[in-house]
Amino acid sequence: MNGSKYNISRSKTEVKNENLKMKQATTIGYELDAVDKKIIHMLMDNAKTSLAHIAKNVGISTTAVHQRIKKLEHAGVIENSVSFLNPRKIGYKVVSFIGVDLEQPGHYADAIKSLKEVNEVVEAHYTTGNYTIFLKVLCRDNDHLMQLLGKMQKLKGVTRTETFISLEQSINRQLKV
Repeated sequence: MNGSKYNISRSKTEVKNENLKMKQATTIGYELDAVDKKIIHMLMDNAKTSLAHIAKNVGISTTAVHQRIKKLEHAGVIENSVSFLNPRKIGYKVVSFIGVDLEQPGHYADAIKSLKEVNEVVEAHYTTGNYTIFLKVLCRDNDHLMQLLGKMQKLKGVTRTETFISLEQSINRQLKV
């Protein structure tokens, strides 16, 4: 577009200031405005929502939506966009939570390294209270869960486990902002 009256290039100072703002947003909190919140709500409802659809509903251009999403990702506000599988539909019918007690806190790194190799472990939390590690585990059935528990109880440093089987998940959501 020769002869355009709009200068779309940015000076080095503008780019440097933008980079500084993005760096600060990753180290301190990120202030969400009303437009950011609308975009996040739409993505939380459906991560596959098109930029054009978001732009139409939020009242800004698709380019502006894209830039805001990139800033939110860079700041760590949006970590990823993933399509979640329904475990029950693929044969994983038992959801359980397992409290793992370790002999010493020093065994934590080794235990986590081993647990990362277990596909059925979908969450692991280093906790206070009765357990050193609290896990969320998906299994096909109770026999599968028993096999998994047998493996976990043999891990270095594990002194005991306690299992809670979920009968129903009544709430499954993300934090609304």
